[in-house]
Amino acid sequence: MSQANGKQQAGKPVIDIRKITKVYQMGEMKLTVLRGISLQIYKGEFLSIMGPSGSGKSTLMNILGALDQPTSGEYYLDGVDVSKMSDNELARIRNKKIGFVFQNFNLLKRTEALRQVELPLLYGGVRNRTARARQALEAVGLGHRLDHLPSELSGGQQQRVAIARAIVTQPAVILADEPTGNLDSRSGTEVMQIFQRLNREKNITTVFVTHDPWIARHTNRVIMLRDGKIVADQRVKQPLNAGEAERPSEAEELQGIFEATYFGGSKEEYN
Repeated sequence: MSQANGKQQAGKPVIDIRKITKVYQMGEMKLTVLRGISLQIYKGEFLSIMGPSGSGKSTLMNILGALDQPTSGEYYLDGVDVSKMSDNELARIRNKKIGFVFQNFNLLKRTEALRQVELPLLYGGVRNRTARARQALEAVGLGHRLDHLPSELSGGQQQRVAIARAIVTQPAVILADEPTGNLDSRSGTEVMQIFQRLNREKNITTVFVTHDPWIARHTNRVIMLRDGKIVADQRVKQPLNAGEAERPSEAEELQGIFEATYFGGSKEEYN
């Protein structure tokens, strides 16, 4: 097990990918996007996957979300090998095991909040859909907005509906792709507070894909990709609590990243 996990983890990982590659055929040329990635994520972890454009993070997200298949390698999700499943089998796995939260919310324009959250349960043939959807909306602070359309909700409230929809199936993992990217700072903070609370109180395994180091500092572990490989996997020593610290200026943030990335030690190293 990676030392980046910081402590000994019990049981099997929720996500276990082994030597995953992804190669796209583009005419006569082959484009290799992922180059033998191995990664284990355990129940209750809250981590970020970061990397520059072209690093492979979106491709990795699609594979983790069972939206795409690797070219080679193995992927075990909650103990089940999904790396060679058919499209129909993948759809069932996505419905039962994975909760998605996207930057653009992906809500249906003419559907009330309660019905939005019921949809994954409807597709899965689950009973007591309304009661469970109501509980999920109450968990994100929207128990009083059950009958509202997306147009009647703020951006932050729409993202809360999306989070409720993601957790209503009680998935093995939540995958969140830039979940605060379309929100103002206040709404983004409120959404991050919800993710932290769900992780800490309900032990929900959560994976962020983000380019934002400030967001990553609110998670407990950071995976960094470059050129289709994992180049760093480390614990966040003191994760920020959403709403308790002001975001630094861009200059301060870049300086902090520079020092942590290239030096990572005492000030004497770079004075």
